[in-house]
Amino acid sequence: MTASAPAARSGTVAALAAAGIVASLMGTLMIPLVGELPGLLHTSASSASWVITAPLLTGAVATPVFGRLGDLYGKRRLLLVCVTLLVAGSLICALTSSLVPMVTGRAVQGIGMGVVPLGISTMRDVVAAERMGTSVAFMSSSLGIGGALGLPLSAAVVQNFDWHVLFWGSAAVSALTGLTVARCLPHVPPVAKGRFDIPGALGLATGLVCLLLAVSKGAEWGWTSATTVGLLAAAVVILLAWGWFELRTVDPLVDLRATARRRVLLTNLASVLIGFAMFAQSLVAPQLLQLPTSLGYGLGQSMLAAGLWMVPTGLAMMAFSPLGARLSARSGPRTSLLTGALIVTVGYVLALPLMGSVLGVVIFSSVVSIGVAFAYGAMPALIMSSVPRSETAAANGFNALMRSIGLSVSSAVTGVVLAQMSHSLGGYSVPTQDGFRAAALIGGGAALAAALLTLAIPRDAPAPAAPRAADSGASGPARLPCHAGREGGTTESPRL
Repeated sequence: MTASAPAARSGTVAALAAAGIVASLMGTLMIPLVGELPGLLHTSASSASWVITAPLLTGAVATPVFGRLGDLYGKRRLLLVCVTLLVAGSLICALTSSLVPMVTGRAVQGIGMGVVPLGISTMRDVVAAERMGTSVAFMSSSLGIGGALGLPLSAAVVQNFDWHVLFWGSAAVSALTGLTVARCLPHVPPVAKGRFDIPGALGLATGLVCLLLAVSKGAEWGWTSATTVGLLAAAVVILLAWGWFELRTVDPLVDLRATARRRVLLTNLASVLIGFAMFAQSLVAPQLLQLPTSLGYGLGQSMLAAGLWMVPTGLAMMAFSPLGARLSARSGPRTSLLTGALIVTVGYVLALPLMGSVLGVVIFSSVVSIGVAFAYGAMPALIMSSVPRSETAAANGFNALMRSIGLSVSSAVTGVVLAQMSHSLGGYSVPTQDGFRAAALIGGGAALAAALLTLAIPRDAPAPAAPRAADSGASGPARLPCHAGREGGTTESPRL
């Protein structure tokens, strides 16, 4: 199917961006309820924390898996599967007040968050070349937009309605988004051939679960506890074995040889650091806004007010993502990534003198978000320019996984810093002002490290790698390469 008019292509981009916003909303959906979850679910605080942890784990595991499935069986089909999972997970949560079903529903929602990397890779197939950069940047910024809008929306619902309304609403919005994607997104035949790597998927899932569980629960269990150390050791052994297997299988889940290319490898490492820096700001700013003014550095805002003050950060991402795309078009995505990393660094430097006022928090948070907009729009462009068309979804999925690892590590490191640099207030442990400053310095250091890594990324994209053995017809007749039919924005195989 061909999108025959510019309006149709615009509708496609809007539908994909809407799906990304809805998926990212799921990440902040439960934040206003964190303190109340033990009472609402009739369980302990440590057990209730799985409601937050479960979607992070399943989302990280599902992203590269769904990316490869999208390459093999069609990205539109897998996008609709992801949206369906968002609906199903929301409905499970809406119908329960018990821990196990709630964690199950949230885990299903996490699987559906593969929408964003799938949507970004779909752009290469359905968007005209001259609009590719802007469209990818807009899709990437949907992460920040959804995250910024989700907090005040959730807080408003929680303060005025039964908390189940959150999930009824997310189910309805997800269903509407799915219908929009089905209507607006054209079908593009998959280019990749071969079989899905089930052992590789299981190995990666097991290794990632061990790694992310240790990182996300290490502070609670103790960083030197047998459970944490055992999980980290298991993660190292399993992921090394997984890598050995992937290098020797015909149709790997992740083409590690392509991932090891300097341009792709350094972009993925920079993605970890940018993800780290982005999440550090999301942990510092809301806490500063909501701490009582009696501390001398707290800003005394309500949950809803704090969420509303964070809305400009999402709007800043949306507003500056086209500028990042224009910079990429003129000077290359490497320049945009470098610019973004430096802007994030400047944002954290500004945090040190500005965190004493509400307006100051909004300013430095917005500067960080602007830098993230530049960086997040550039990373998919760098990845897609370095891999063959048949691997775009898998490569973007792996890049999204790197960002997820950065988020998880940031959560753990920033949490430890704020916990260690804290004092008691009314029976609760509250981070000190020096703790927030230290977290800002760490976030800025991560962004600066990303900038230095970016300087080592080659300026020119190498030629795409040869297709996998199965793609090249090793077990069948030779195939002609597929070409991008940019007029109409689709990809068609040449006919003999």
